[in-house]
Amino acid sequence: MRRAFVVGHPIAHSRSPLIHGHWLAEHGVSGTYERVDVPPEAFAGFVRNLAASGYAGGNVTIPHKEAAHALSHALTPRAERIGAVNTLVLRPDGTILGDNTDAPGFVAHLDQSLGADWPDRTGGTALVLGAGGAARAIVVGLAERGLARIRVANRSPERAAAVAALAPGIADALPWAEIPAALAGTGLLVNTTALGMKGQPPLSLDLAPLPERAAVADIVYAPLETPLLAAARARGLAAVDGLGMLLHQAVPGFEAWFGVRPAVTPALRAAIVADLAAR
Repeated sequence: MRRAFVVGHPIAHSRSPLIHGHWLAEHGVSGTYERVDVPPEAFAGFVRNLAASGYAGGNVTIPHKEAAHALSHALTPRAERIGAVNTLVLRPDGTILGDNTDAPGFVAHLDQSLGADWPDRTGGTALVLGAGGAARAIVVGLAERGLARIRVANRSPERAAAVAALAPGIADALPWAEIPAALAGTGLLVNTTALGMKGQPPLSLDLAPLPERAAVADIVYAPLETPLLAAARARGLAAVDGLGMLLHQAVPGFEAWFGVRPAVTPALRAAIVADLAAR
């Protein structure tokens, strides 16, 4: 029986066991996927003992993604570029490969939600709000997808510039105050901040300047319909919620640990939506 995990601190809120448990049952795989709460001071020891613990690998969430990057024996080019790891794979020789599947997970969700031709239909431009770990992954993912221009806005100009530097020649930093003026030239607006999340103030932004072809994405999935997405739908714009990124980023890890490539299906999404509604 192969074992995998999601490690974080705290970790009780994670929906990853529901996702992977759904796929294990769907494909008849003999395996387990469990939550593991590890405080920062114990994380290095946890990673070093992966082989002895019988794990094939697992997911890494807050606050361990940067530490996982440092502790991996090898990194995928994407993880190296982003500077954070959310997926660990124990290789046959006992070494640990670190990957970042947030970037392709976000793009796969856009492809599924908007159609594979969305970069052309939206004009190939994006405005990313925020400069945390999610923004870093998303900027790299959008650059890999072939977007022509990506703007990064954050209240800290230095942090915005650092994220934009991940895609030289494509991305640039934008002062937070200039967001309204930049919307007219934006084909994809992405909120990576916590604004709009339960317990947080909404992201107050007038979407009127966005072109009619524009799409709006929010990585927040609790609530599933954030005020930003509600405003986008009210304007008749395509709106992409945050749950799909969570689902799609899980696909590569499951394949690496259990040997089967799963699909993000309506049944899986419905199961997670039901769990969100129950909490």
